[in-house]
Formats: sequence, structure tokens, C-alpha cells
Amino acid sequence: MAQGFSLKDQLFNADSLGDLAAEYSAAIPGFDAEDFHTEVVAGLEGRELLERLEWIADCVEKRLAADFVTMAAQLEAAMPAPLDPTLRDDDFGRFIHAVPGILAVRHGLEAHRERALDLLHAATQRFSMEFYIRPFLNRWPEETMARLRRWAEDENYHVRRLVSEGTRPKLPWAKKIDLDPTEPLPLLDTLHADPTRYVTRSVANHLNDIAKFAPDQVISRLKEWQEADRQDKRELDWMTRHGLRTLVKQGEPGALALLGYHQDAPVAVAELALAQDRLAIGETLDLSVVLETRGGAPVPVLVDYVITFHRPNGRQGRKVFKLKQGLVPAEGRLRLAKAHPLKGNATTFTLHPGPHRVAIQVNGKVMGEIGFELTS
Repeated sequence: MAQGFSLKDQLFNADSLGDLAAEYSAAIPGFDAEDFHTEVVAGLEGRELLERLEWIADCVEKRLAADFVTMAAQLEAAMPAPLDPTLRDDDFGRFIHAVPGILAVRHGLEAHRERALDLLHAATQRFSMEFYIRPFLNRWPEETMARLRRWAEDENYHVRRLVSEGTRPKLPWAKKIDLDPTEPLPLLDTLHADPTRYVTRSVANHLNDIAKFAPDQVISRLKEWQEADRQDKRELDWMTRHGLRTLVKQGEPGALALLGYHQDAPVAVAELALAQDRLAIGETLDLSVVLETRGGAPVPVLVDYVITFHRPNGRQGRKVFKLKQGLVPAEGRLRLAKAHPLKGNATTFTLHPGPHRVAIQVNGKVMGEIGFELTS
């Protein structure tokens, strides 16, 4: 990222907006590229990222036909070539191409549902329409889900990804959808075997969302997918780890067992120490742990450390951090160490002076704990 420029400034720079103006003027007779570009740029200041998209759509809309059927045809005519269909990941598209999705919702949601969905199908091959399918799921759940079932087998992987990403119950930045969180699971049954990582990553993230509402259903679904053997084993193993990450942090036994980690494993914490038991905000917490087993075989372990944070209101905060995924050797020991920076300027978690604790969690089970004092 260029120094001194925000993400939204880079996404909507003069070159990208010039490209958009050229695309519309080349496809739509009478579309004045220079006038459009001037108006768009003048209105960007003071608007946040999603507001900028709405503003660009405002400026496009006034230069298109008033009736949606003609408007949709104009929007499709102005679309750039589809994103490279040979890629397998990280091909999100350009934010400037969100306009068709915005206008599909504005003008097609009520009176032109099928034509609007056709427009989203074309548009998502240029920029993900995950935000813009969601109003259709809320307004027309049965009809939209029927369309998504067909799209789950579409030849274009961006369309297939939209099926998963657009139905996620906790899609970042997006508006809530009214579907039961488990309703899209049959769609994921199809998509989990996809050959494209861009799709399977969405499926894994989707599972992680559902796990917050229905953990048992996620675990049972993953077991079914293992038995079905439709996906490459390494890819399904990756999806399983990624989809269960919240449950693993919570120490959910079924999720851990599915990954090969058992809470009743013959492992114990032999040593747990901190380099200092009194630190100031901004310093580093140095943690050392020794695990041992008396079993006759190596024991797979998933080791986390859990910090309990002091809060001025008396309530405690708790956060789980990854430490090690590995094996404790048979009749042996596994030594681990971690340097954890106690940042005072973190944007997501504010530190406060007072008593804190660190626990070691092995295969979801707390096996040792130690305290330290944090000062200002």
C-alpha cells in the first residue's frame, strides 16, 4: 500500500475511475466520460468506502435508461471482460465494478427479480456480488435459493463462490440475512468438493460462521464430507481446520477430536514459567512451557495459551492465542516458548494495569495457569 494513502483512496484513484468512465462511454451511446469522471471525483471527498460505491452508482444511474430492463442491458454491455477463469484464488475484482449490484438492488428487487439476478450472475464474474445477493435472499428467499442451487454448479468459479459467500450468516461488512444459519448447508454439500481454493476458502469461512450457531451440525457435516471422499484429502483437511477454528479456540471436544486431538490424551504440563511476573504495558511477556507424556506413543497436541485480562469495571477479558501444533514424543517432553508483545496501542484490544493470568490449553483442556501483574 502506498504510504500516506488510505485503502479507499487507492481503490478509487483517477486511473481506476478513468477506466470505468471509458468502459461506459464505449458501450453506451451519449455517455460523456469526461463529465462523468469530473462529477464522480468531485463527490468522493468525505465519503467512506461503501458510500463511495453508492455515489458512483448515483452518477452512473442518471446517465442510463430509466427502465430497469434497458438499464440492465446497458450495464452488461459496459462490463469489462470476466476475471481470469484459469486462476484459482485471490481474484476478487475491482470495487469500481460494484455498480451493477447496487443498481440491481435499487431497481430490480421488487419488479424485476429474475432480470436482476441475471445481472448479478454476470456482474459477479467481474466483482463479487456477495453484498447485493443478500437483499434478494431477504425479499425472495425461496426463489433466490432456487437460483443459488443452480449457480452452485456454474462453470464460473466466481459464481460458485458467490453461492457460499453471499449466504454466510456473518459476512463481514454485509447486511444481515434472515435465513436460518443452517439452511445453506445443502449448498455447501455441493461446493465443498470444488477444485478452486477461492471457493473452498469461502466454504470454510461459512462453516466457521455456522459453528457459532450450530456447532454439532458443522462437525457432523465435516464427518459426512470425509466419508463421501469427494474432495482431495489435503484440501478437506485444510477446510476442516479452517472451518473449526472458532470451536477449537473454545476447546470444543468434538471439533478437536475430528482434527485428531483428544482431551483425554496422556499429556501433562511439567513446567510453566514466565521470565517476569511484573511487566509494563508495551513490554513483552516471555512464556515457557514443557509438556510431557508417559504414553508409549507420540501424542498429537494442539497447544494454545489463554490470557485473562484485567478490566477496570471488574469484569475480565479472555483471549485465546495459538502456540503450537505438534507431537509430544513417546515417554518424552516437548518444550515451547512464546514472546507475546503487550501492545498499548492495539486497535482491537485495550490493555489496563492490574492482575492478569496466562493459562495453557492442551487439546482444548486447561492444564496449567500462572499470574502476572501489568503496570502502566
